[in-house]
Amino acid sequence: MTSVMDESAVNRAIKRIAHEIIERNKGAGDLAIIGIQRRGVPLAMRISDYIRQIENSDVLSGVLDITLYRDDLSMLSEHPIINGSDINFTIEGKTIVLVDDVLFTGRTIRSAIEAILEIGRPKCIQLAVLIDRGHRELPIRADYVGKNVPTSLEENIKVHVPEIDGSLDVGLIKI
Repeated sequence: MTSVMDESAVNRAIKRIAHEIIERNKGAGDLAIIGIQRRGVPLAMRISDYIRQIENSDVLSGVLDITLYRDDLSMLSEHPIINGSDINFTIEGKTIVLVDDVLFTGRTIRSAIEAILEIGRPKCIQLAVLIDRGHRELPIRADYVGKNVPTSLEENIKVHVPEIDGSLDVGLIKI
């Protein structure tokens, strides 16, 4: 595996994304940061923590499981694992920032948007990703990107977060 970002690079990117979110939205007043299960969740919590520190105020945050909204659900598994969503606030009129680890085809984000719109009607939905690797199949782009990493289809990006993998870094592997 080739290293793309070490722990300090990931932390710098997350902090920069937090600043960009605050700047674009003129503060954190109507923000809600929602991580997409699995690795988007710890990244979203880190972004929320930075925004709290910078703005010195609470930020709504939640967890979104898009498993049942995926268009490839039948290809995943006979019994897909449902990790569960946890959004215990109203999203009406809020600026929702969806957070995921890697933006690839755009299908995960399409599913996440569909899931959010079933919950309610936000003011707007923005997207923050740690890695944008290209190869879109849908017209989706991220508003906030930690790093653009052009890849071939014979390569894969692996984001590690301590909560799941025991480390915080990003690697590129040949498949």
